[in-house]
Amino acid sequence: MALINPHINFNGNAEEAFTFYKSVFGGEFAKIIRFKDLASPEFRVAEKEENKIMHIALPIGKSSMLMANDVPEIMGKTNENENRSKIVISVESKEEADKLFNGLSAGGQIEGPIGDSPWDSYFGCFRDKYGIEWIVEFAQN
Repeated sequence: MALINPHINFNGNAEEAFTFYKSVFGGEFAKIIRFKDLASPEFRVAEKEENKIMHIALPIGKSSMLMANDVPEIMGKTNENENRSKIVISVESKEEADKLFNGLSAGGQIEGPIGDSPWDSYFGCFRDKYGIEWIVEFAQN
């Protein structure tokens, strides 16, 4: 079975965002690679970008992985106000939905408060404090 794992671009704050996500989801980072880890004569890294994240991965649940990187300045900025897509979290209970919704939305903007939806699920959506859009949903049936 195929798996889909979201990957997010950041403008230099990927590590901060993922430390926040780790505080909500728990667990440990599966991998952290900084640009300086890949530096070589063929792949030069500007000193101001050495410690930025080339790749970071946080396991979520049993089979999902949330991944990200910082976009090097030479490639331009990621538009943090555009709709980059939504990350959908399907959970196993209303309690888990509330925990993740309240934790991830802290400091962000709630688009749809968590609650019963017309399509028979427990649902909420928001943009977190890093501009990432999330949906949390518990399918009651």
